[in-house]
Amino acid sequence: MALSELDVSDQMDECIDNCWEAAQACEWCADACLDEEMDMSRCIRLCRDVADLASMHARFMARNSNYSEQLAEDVAGAAEECAEECSRHDHEHCQVCADVLEDCVESCRAMMA
Repeated sequence: MALSELDVSDQMDECIDNCWEAAQACEWCADACLDEEMDMSRCIRLCRDVADLASMHARFMARNSNYSEQLAEDVAGAAEECAEECSRHDHEHCQVCADVLEDCVESCRAMMA
């Protein structure tokens, strides 16, 4: 059964997808940052926070949690800060992560409206 067959709006379905994609991109970026020669600790920490928050938010939306809207605000803020940090680095994994996070921020902010 697809999410679209459940009681989930198109907007929520998109946000769930964007949150899962953000979590995956952040996990990949954080792992790749470990191999960089420069200090990437801030990027790693932010990516790990966003990965956890975004995956939790996706699960909360899927079960129509009353806390989903509050969590959307936290995810949007953390993802925005992480995207800013990632965009400062020339590494491909950071640039990809920053791009993916922009969609996550946008869809989480739409869920808050």
